Amino acid sequence: MRRRPGLSVRLRLTLSYAGFLALAGALLLAVVWGYLLRYVPDNPQGLLGVSPNRWLLVRTFFPAAAVAMAFLLVFGLVGGWFLAGRMLAPLDRITAAARTAGSGSLSHRIRMEGRRDEFRELADTFDTMLGRLESHVAEERRFAANASHELRTPLAISQTLLDVAREDPTRDRDQLIERLQVVNRRAIDLTEALLLLSRSDRGTFAREGVDLSLVAEEAAETLLPLAERRGIALDVTGGAARVGGSAELLLRMVTNLVQNAVVHNLPTGGTVTVHTEERDGAGVVRVENTGPVVAPELVPTLTEPFQRGTERARTDEHAGAGLGLALVHSVVRAHAGTLDLAARPAGGLIVTVALPTDAR
Repeated sequence: MRRRPGLSVRLRLTLSYAGFLALAGALLLAVVWGYLLRYVPDNPQGLLGVSPNRWLLVRTFFPAAAVAMAFLLVFGLVGGWFLAGRMLAPLDRITAAARTAGSGSLSHRIRMEGRRDEFRELADTFDTMLGRLESHVAEERRFAANASHELRTPLAISQTLLDVAREDPTRDRDQLIERLQVVNRRAIDLTEALLLLSRSDRGTFAREGVDLSLVAEEAAETLLPLAERRGIALDVTGGAARVGGSAELLLRMVTNLVQNAVVHNLPTGGTVTVHTEERDGAGVVRVENTGPVVAPELVPTLTEPFQRGTERARTDEHAGAGLGLALVHSVVRAHAGTLDLAARPAGGLIVTVALPTDAR
Protein backbone atom coordinates (compact mmCIF):
# COMPACT_ATOMS: atom_id res chain seq x y z
CA MET A 1 0.00 0.00 0.00
CA ARG A 2 1.42 3.37 -1.05
CA ARG A 3 1.76 5.98 1.68
CA ARG A 4 2.71 9.63 1.54
CA PRO A 5 6.35 10.28 2.45
CA GLY A 6 6.91 11.68 5.94
CA LEU A 7 9.56 12.30 8.53
CA SER A 8 11.82 9.38 9.32
CA VAL A 9 11.77 7.81 12.77
CA ARG A 10 15.33 8.99 13.37
CA LEU A 11 14.42 12.59 12.57
CA ARG A 12 11.31 12.43 14.75
CA LEU A 13 13.32 11.04 17.63
CA THR A 14 15.94 13.76 17.11
CA LEU A 15 13.28 16.47 17.21
CA SER A 16 11.79 14.86 20.29
CA TYR A 17 15.15 14.80 22.10
CA ALA A 18 15.87 18.42 21.14
CA GLY A 19 12.36 19.51 22.09
CA PHE A 20 12.52 17.88 25.52
CA LEU A 21 15.97 19.36 26.15
CA ALA A 22 14.81 22.83 25.12
CA LEU A 23 11.70 22.45 27.28
CA ALA A 24 13.84 21.44 30.25
CA GLY A 25 16.08 24.48 29.69
CA ALA A 26 13.07 26.77 29.43
CA LEU A 27 11.63 25.38 32.66
CA LEU A 28 14.97 25.91 34.39
CA LEU A 29 15.09 29.52 33.23
CA ALA A 30 11.49 30.00 34.32
CA VAL A 31 12.40 28.72 37.77
CA VAL A 32 15.34 31.13 37.92
CA TRP A 33 13.12 33.95 36.75
CA GLY A 34 10.32 33.15 39.17
CA TYR A 35 12.27 32.34 42.32
CA LEU A 36 15.42 34.44 41.98
CA LEU A 37 14.49 37.68 40.27
CA ARG A 38 11.34 38.03 42.32
CA TYR A 39 13.48 38.86 45.36
CA VAL A 40 15.48 41.52 43.55
CA PRO A 41 13.93 44.96 44.22
CA ASP A 42 12.69 46.87 41.23
CA ASN A 43 14.06 50.31 42.18
CA PRO A 44 17.02 52.43 41.14
CA GLN A 45 18.96 51.67 44.34
CA GLY A 46 18.82 47.89 44.01
CA LEU A 47 19.22 45.60 47.02
CA LEU A 48 20.55 47.50 50.13
CA GLY A 49 21.63 50.26 47.83
CA VAL A 50 24.60 48.30 46.50
CA SER A 51 23.18 45.45 44.33
CA PRO A 52 21.89 45.98 40.80
CA ASN A 53 18.16 46.30 40.36
CA ARG A 54 15.83 43.92 38.55
CA TRP A 55 15.92 45.79 35.26
CA LEU A 56 19.68 45.60 35.09
CA LEU A 57 19.74 41.89 35.96
CA VAL A 58 17.13 41.10 33.32
CA ARG A 59 19.05 43.08 30.73
CA THR A 60 22.22 41.18 31.61
CA PHE A 61 20.57 37.76 32.09
CA PHE A 62 18.31 37.64 29.02
CA PRO A 63 21.04 37.57 26.31
CA ALA A 64 22.94 34.88 28.22
CA ALA A 65 19.72 32.89 28.60
CA ALA A 66 19.00 33.20 24.88
CA VAL A 67 22.50 31.96 24.03
CA ALA A 68 22.06 29.05 26.46
CA MET A 69 18.71 28.13 24.90
CA ALA A 70 20.20 28.22 21.40
CA PHE A 71 23.07 26.04 22.57
CA LEU A 72 20.67 23.57 24.16
CA LEU A 73 18.64 23.42 20.96
CA VAL A 74 21.68 22.80 18.74
CA PHE A 75 23.14 20.34 21.24
CA GLY A 76 19.81 18.54 21.41
CA LEU A 77 19.58 18.26 17.63
CA VAL A 78 23.14 17.01 17.16
CA GLY A 79 23.13 14.74 20.20
CA GLY A 80 19.61 13.51 19.45
CA TRP A 81 20.56 12.63 15.85
CA PHE A 82 23.56 10.66 17.10
CA LEU A 83 21.66 8.90 19.90
CA ALA A 84 18.72 8.09 17.62
CA GLY A 85 21.13 6.55 15.11
CA ARG A 86 22.71 4.43 17.82
CA MET A 87 19.33 3.34 19.16
CA LEU A 88 17.90 2.49 15.73
CA ALA A 89 20.98 0.65 14.42
CA PRO A 90 19.57 -2.79 15.46
CA LEU A 91 16.33 -1.90 13.70
CA ASP A 92 18.27 -1.29 10.49
CA ARG A 93 19.67 -4.83 10.72
CA ILE A 94 16.19 -6.24 11.24
CA THR A 95 14.87 -4.22 8.29
CA ALA A 96 17.69 -5.47 6.08
CA ALA A 97 16.94 -9.06 7.12
CA ALA A 98 13.24 -8.53 6.36
CA ARG A 99 14.09 -7.21 2.88
CA THR A 100 16.35 -10.21 2.29
CA ALA A 101 13.56 -12.57 3.37
CA GLY A 102 11.10 -10.67 1.16
CA SER A 103 13.33 -11.32 -1.83
CA GLY A 104 13.01 -15.07 -1.24
CA SER A 105 16.14 -15.81 0.81
CA LEU A 106 14.89 -17.36 4.05
CA SER A 107 18.24 -18.74 5.19
CA HIS A 108 19.52 -15.35 6.41
CA ARG A 109 19.57 -14.79 10.19
CA ILE A 110 20.17 -11.61 12.19
CA ARG A 111 21.94 -13.27 15.16
CA MET A 112 22.12 -10.01 17.11
CA GLU A 113 24.74 -9.85 19.83
CA GLY A 114 24.66 -7.93 23.10
CA ARG A 115 22.40 -7.81 26.10
CA ARG A 116 18.81 -8.96 25.94
CA ASP A 117 16.71 -5.85 25.38
CA GLU A 118 13.63 -5.10 23.28
CA PHE A 119 15.57 -5.05 20.00
CA ARG A 120 17.39 -8.28 20.87
CA GLU A 121 14.08 -10.00 21.66
CA LEU A 122 12.61 -8.69 18.39
CA ALA A 123 15.63 -9.96 16.43
CA ASP A 124 15.52 -13.37 18.12
CA THR A 125 11.78 -13.62 17.47
CA PHE A 126 12.36 -12.68 13.83
CA ASP A 127 15.09 -15.33 13.52
CA THR A 128 12.75 -17.94 15.00
CA MET A 129 10.00 -16.91 12.60
CA LEU A 130 12.38 -17.15 9.64
CA GLY A 131 13.49 -20.60 10.75
CA ARG A 132 9.92 -21.84 10.98
CA LEU A 133 8.98 -20.19 7.71
CA GLU A 134 11.97 -21.73 5.95
CA SER A 135 11.09 -25.14 7.33
CA HIS A 136 7.44 -24.72 6.34
CA VAL A 137 8.30 -23.61 2.81
CA ALA A 138 10.73 -26.50 2.39
CA GLU A 139 8.08 -28.90 3.67
CA GLU A 140 5.50 -27.46 1.28
CA ARG A 141 7.89 -27.82 -1.64
CA ARG A 142 8.67 -31.42 -0.74
CA PHE A 143 4.97 -32.08 -0.32
CA ALA A 144 4.12 -30.58 -3.71
CA ALA A 145 6.92 -32.51 -5.42
CA ASN A 146 5.95 -35.79 -3.75
CA ALA A 147 2.25 -35.23 -4.40
CA SER A 148 2.96 -34.58 -8.08
CA HIS A 149 5.04 -37.74 -8.25
CA GLU A 150 2.41 -39.84 -6.49
CA LEU A 151 -0.38 -38.49 -8.70
CA ARG A 152 1.67 -38.99 -11.83
CA THR A 153 2.17 -42.70 -11.09
CA PRO A 154 -1.48 -43.83 -11.52
CA LEU A 155 -1.87 -41.58 -14.54
CA ALA A 156 1.22 -43.09 -16.14
CA ILE A 157 -0.05 -46.61 -15.41
CA SER A 158 -3.43 -45.76 -16.97
CA GLN A 159 -1.72 -44.37 -20.04
CA THR A 160 0.39 -47.50 -20.37
CA LEU A 161 -2.65 -49.76 -20.10
CA LEU A 162 -4.48 -47.74 -22.76
CA ASP A 163 -1.46 -47.82 -25.07
CA VAL A 164 -1.21 -51.59 -24.70
CA ALA A 165 -4.93 -51.99 -25.37
CA ARG A 166 -4.66 -49.82 -28.49
CA GLU A 167 -1.75 -51.84 -29.85
CA ASP A 168 -3.39 -55.18 -29.00
CA PRO A 169 -7.15 -55.04 -29.80
CA THR A 170 -7.52 -58.73 -28.89
CA ARG A 171 -6.54 -58.11 -25.26
CA ASP A 172 -9.14 -59.05 -22.65
CA ARG A 173 -11.26 -55.91 -22.26
CA ASP A 174 -12.75 -56.91 -18.89
CA GLN A 175 -9.30 -57.36 -17.38
CA LEU A 176 -8.24 -53.98 -18.75
CA ILE A 177 -11.31 -52.27 -17.28
CA GLU A 178 -10.73 -53.94 -13.91
CA ARG A 179 -7.10 -52.81 -13.76
CA LEU A 180 -8.05 -49.30 -14.83
CA GLN A 181 -10.66 -49.20 -12.05
CA VAL A 182 -8.06 -50.21 -9.47
CA VAL A 183 -5.61 -47.55 -10.66
CA ASN A 184 -8.34 -44.93 -10.85
CA ARG A 185 -9.57 -45.78 -7.34
CA ARG A 186 -6.08 -45.32 -5.94
CA ALA A 187 -5.78 -41.95 -7.68
CA ILE A 188 -9.15 -40.85 -6.27
CA ASP A 189 -8.22 -42.02 -2.77
CA LEU A 190 -4.93 -40.15 -2.97
CA THR A 191 -6.62 -36.97 -4.20
CA GLU A 192 -9.22 -37.13 -1.43
CA ALA A 193 -6.49 -37.67 1.16
CA LEU A 194 -4.59 -34.64 -0.17
CA LEU A 195 -7.73 -32.47 -0.03
CA LEU A 196 -8.55 -33.66 3.48
CA LEU A 197 -4.97 -33.03 4.57
CA SER A 198 -5.12 -29.50 3.19
CA ARG A 199 -8.45 -28.89 4.89
CA SER A 200 -7.22 -30.06 8.27
CA ASP A 201 -4.07 -27.94 7.94
CA ARG A 202 -6.18 -24.82 7.37
CA GLY A 203 -8.43 -25.62 10.32
CA THR A 204 -11.55 -24.67 8.32
CA PHE A 205 -14.08 -27.06 9.80
CA ALA A 206 -17.10 -26.89 12.07
CA ARG A 207 -16.56 -28.02 15.66
CA GLU A 208 -18.96 -30.07 17.72
CA GLY A 209 -18.94 -32.49 20.63
CA VAL A 210 -17.54 -35.88 19.58
CA ASP A 211 -17.24 -39.08 21.61
CA LEU A 212 -14.02 -40.85 20.61
CA SER A 213 -15.36 -44.19 21.88
CA LEU A 214 -18.21 -44.07 19.34
CA VAL A 215 -15.77 -42.99 16.63
CA ALA A 216 -13.48 -45.91 17.50
CA GLU A 217 -16.37 -48.39 17.36
CA GLU A 218 -17.46 -47.06 13.95
CA ALA A 219 -13.94 -47.27 12.57
CA ALA A 220 -13.48 -50.79 13.93
CA GLU A 221 -16.81 -51.91 12.49
CA THR A 222 -15.81 -50.56 9.08
CA LEU A 223 -12.43 -52.31 9.11
CA LEU A 224 -13.54 -55.55 10.78
CA PRO A 225 -13.94 -57.44 7.44
CA LEU A 226 -10.38 -56.49 6.48
CA ALA A 227 -9.08 -57.66 9.87
CA GLU A 228 -10.99 -60.95 9.61
CA ARG A 229 -9.60 -61.64 6.14
CA ARG A 230 -6.08 -61.18 7.50
CA GLY A 231 -6.74 -63.27 10.62
CA ILE A 232 -6.23 -60.31 12.98
CA ALA A 233 -8.18 -59.87 16.20
CA LEU A 234 -9.60 -56.33 16.46
CA ASP A 235 -10.81 -55.19 19.90
CA VAL A 236 -12.21 -51.87 21.15
CA THR A 237 -11.97 -51.21 24.89
CA GLY A 238 -12.32 -48.31 27.31
CA GLY A 239 -15.05 -45.78 27.93
CA ALA A 240 -16.40 -42.47 26.73
CA ALA A 241 -13.94 -39.75 25.74
CA ARG A 242 -15.67 -36.56 24.65
CA VAL A 243 -13.70 -33.92 22.76
CA GLY A 244 -14.53 -30.88 20.65
CA GLY A 245 -13.82 -31.01 16.94
CA SER A 246 -14.86 -32.23 13.52
CA ALA A 247 -16.61 -35.60 13.60
CA GLU A 248 -15.58 -36.29 9.99
CA LEU A 249 -11.90 -35.53 10.55
CA LEU A 250 -11.75 -37.43 13.83
CA LEU A 251 -13.40 -40.46 12.21
CA ARG A 252 -10.84 -40.31 9.40
CA MET A 253 -8.04 -39.99 11.97
CA VAL A 254 -9.10 -43.08 13.95
CA THR A 255 -9.88 -45.02 10.77
CA ASN A 256 -6.38 -44.33 9.46
CA LEU A 257 -4.84 -45.44 12.74
CA VAL A 258 -6.83 -48.69 12.80
CA GLN A 259 -6.24 -49.39 9.10
CA ASN A 260 -2.48 -48.87 9.51
CA ALA A 261 -2.52 -51.14 12.54
CA VAL A 262 -4.31 -53.87 10.56
CA VAL A 263 -2.30 -53.57 7.35
CA HIS A 264 1.11 -53.31 9.02
CA ASN A 265 0.66 -56.38 11.19
CA LEU A 266 1.67 -60.01 11.35
CA PRO A 267 0.66 -62.23 8.40
CA THR A 268 -1.62 -64.22 10.72
CA GLY A 269 -2.49 -64.24 14.38
CA GLY A 270 -1.95 -60.53 14.91
CA THR A 271 -3.90 -58.25 17.23
CA VAL A 272 -5.10 -54.64 17.18
CA THR A 273 -6.41 -52.97 20.33
CA VAL A 274 -8.19 -49.62 20.30
CA HIS A 275 -8.62 -48.06 23.74
CA THR A 276 -10.42 -44.80 24.61
CA GLU A 277 -10.53 -42.94 27.90
CA GLU A 278 -10.55 -39.49 29.49
CA ARG A 279 -7.33 -38.55 31.23
CA ASP A 280 -6.19 -35.23 32.74
CA GLY A 281 -8.82 -33.17 30.97
CA ALA A 282 -8.20 -34.77 27.58
CA GLY A 283 -9.85 -37.43 25.46
CA VAL A 284 -7.36 -40.19 24.67
CA VAL A 285 -7.44 -42.85 21.97
CA ARG A 286 -4.65 -45.43 21.90
CA VAL A 287 -4.14 -47.90 19.05
CA GLU A 288 -1.71 -50.76 19.68
CA ASN A 289 -0.86 -53.52 17.23
CA THR A 290 1.49 -56.39 16.75
CA GLY A 291 3.68 -56.54 13.70
CA PRO A 292 7.26 -56.32 12.45
CA VAL A 293 9.84 -54.62 14.63
CA VAL A 294 10.07 -50.91 13.77
CA ALA A 295 13.51 -49.33 14.07
CA PRO A 296 13.51 -46.48 16.64
CA GLU A 297 15.10 -44.06 14.17
CA LEU A 298 12.23 -44.73 11.73
CA VAL A 299 9.46 -43.76 14.17
CA PRO A 300 9.87 -39.93 13.97
CA THR A 301 9.61 -40.03 10.16
CA LEU A 302 6.32 -41.92 10.01
CA THR A 303 4.20 -38.77 10.31
CA GLU A 304 5.91 -37.04 7.37
CA PRO A 305 3.91 -37.05 4.11
CA PHE A 306 4.95 -39.71 1.60
CA GLN A 307 7.59 -41.09 3.98
CA ARG A 308 7.26 -44.86 3.99
CA GLY A 309 9.81 -47.01 5.74
CA THR A 310 11.03 -50.09 3.88
CA GLU A 311 9.66 -52.33 6.58
CA ARG A 312 6.21 -50.70 6.41
CA ALA A 313 5.72 -50.26 2.67
CA ARG A 314 3.09 -52.45 1.10
CA THR A 315 2.82 -53.74 -2.42
CA ASP A 316 -0.64 -55.32 -2.25
CA GLU A 317 -4.06 -53.79 -2.75
CA HIS A 318 -3.64 -51.72 0.40
CA ALA A 319 -0.49 -49.98 -0.73
CA GLY A 320 -0.66 -46.38 0.42
CA ALA A 321 0.96 -43.11 -0.51
CA GLY A 322 2.39 -42.52 2.94
CA LEU A 323 -0.38 -40.10 3.95
CA GLY A 324 -2.06 -42.15 6.68
CA LEU A 325 -0.10 -40.97 9.71
CA ALA A 326 0.60 -37.60 8.05
CA LEU A 327 -3.14 -37.00 7.95
CA VAL A 328 -3.47 -38.20 11.55
CA HIS A 329 -0.77 -35.76 12.61
CA SER A 330 -2.46 -32.91 10.73
CA VAL A 331 -5.87 -33.63 12.30
CA VAL A 332 -4.34 -33.84 15.79
CA ARG A 333 -2.51 -30.55 15.28
CA ALA A 334 -5.68 -28.85 13.99
CA HIS A 335 -7.47 -29.95 17.18
CA ALA A 336 -4.64 -28.68 19.45
CA GLY A 337 -3.83 -32.22 20.56
CA THR A 338 -0.73 -34.35 20.91
CA LEU A 339 0.40 -37.42 18.96
CA ASP A 340 2.84 -39.93 20.40
CA LEU A 341 4.30 -42.91 18.51
CA ALA A 342 6.28 -45.61 20.25
CA ALA A 343 7.71 -48.82 18.84
CA ARG A 344 6.86 -52.00 20.73
CA PRO A 345 9.94 -54.08 21.57
CA ALA A 346 8.16 -57.20 20.33
CA GLY A 347 7.09 -55.49 17.10
CA GLY A 348 4.35 -53.12 16.06
CA LEU A 349 3.46 -49.66 17.27
CA ILE A 350 1.63 -47.91 20.08
CA VAL A 351 0.00 -44.70 18.82
CA THR A 352 -1.54 -42.41 21.43
CA VAL A 353 -3.65 -39.37 20.57
CA ALA A 354 -4.72 -36.92 23.28
CA LEU A 355 -7.21 -34.17 22.39
CA PRO A 356 -8.54 -31.42 24.69
CA THR A 357 -12.06 -31.99 25.91
CA ASP A 358 -12.82 -28.53 24.48
CA ALA A 359 -10.69 -27.87 21.36
CA ARG A 360 -12.46 -24.63 20.45
